[in-house]
Amino acid sequence: MSYQWDFSPVLTRWPLLLDGLLNTVKIAAIAIVFGVLVGLVLALLRLSPRRALRLPAAVFVEFYRNTPPIVHFFWFFYALPVVLNISLDPLVAAVLALSTQSGAFYAEVFRGGIRSIERGQWEGAKALGMTHTQLMRRIVVPQAATRMVAPFVERSFELIKTTALASTLAYGELLYQAMMVNSETFRPLEVYTAVALLYLVLLVSCSALARVAEARLTAYR
Repeated sequence: MSYQWDFSPVLTRWPLLLDGLLNTVKIAAIAIVFGVLVGLVLALLRLSPRRALRLPAAVFVEFYRNTPPIVHFFWFFYALPVVLNISLDPLVAAVLALSTQSGAFYAEVFRGGIRSIERGQWEGAKALGMTHTQLMRRIVVPQAATRMVAPFVERSFELIKTTALASTLAYGELLYQAMMVNSETFRPLEVYTAVALLYLVLLVSCSALARVAEARLTAYR
């Protein structure tokens, strides 16, 4: 027998999915902000001439790049409270997991963008008497920022999709709300098809905004 699609039970519960989508945007936005801050610090440490600063940053980055994201979620939610004798809200634990993991990847994006500037430009600026701050502000950062847009956006998209793991902590993001709807409607095909479409709309919208930002940044440069 062919399956009879019926989205009406899902549509009647659209406020739950909308609430989950808003929570997904919320957690992703917070994690991106903190992830960028973590990434900038790590990138600067990895670019430092001092081994004592480079090595810990490199270990941090390699750890997060080579371990599963879900382990980070479980560690912050279940292990860290035991270590520190505190209680963490699912939102806080998820943000910590996403921020630290994405920070490791953002660090490589920033470091790669800065190191992609040809050595001749660094040497030329120094020959003109520019300070390191002037060199970074006038020459390196404007060019590196344009080159970093594509990998930065790609990493941010991965972060948005990884927010689905927050459902394992019972945080009410999109996937968790979808599971609640499915438990009420018993229509998994319709529910998770709707979830996929919502993620698609969200990421396509973010992609359009990223293209506009990239175009303006290129024009400014």
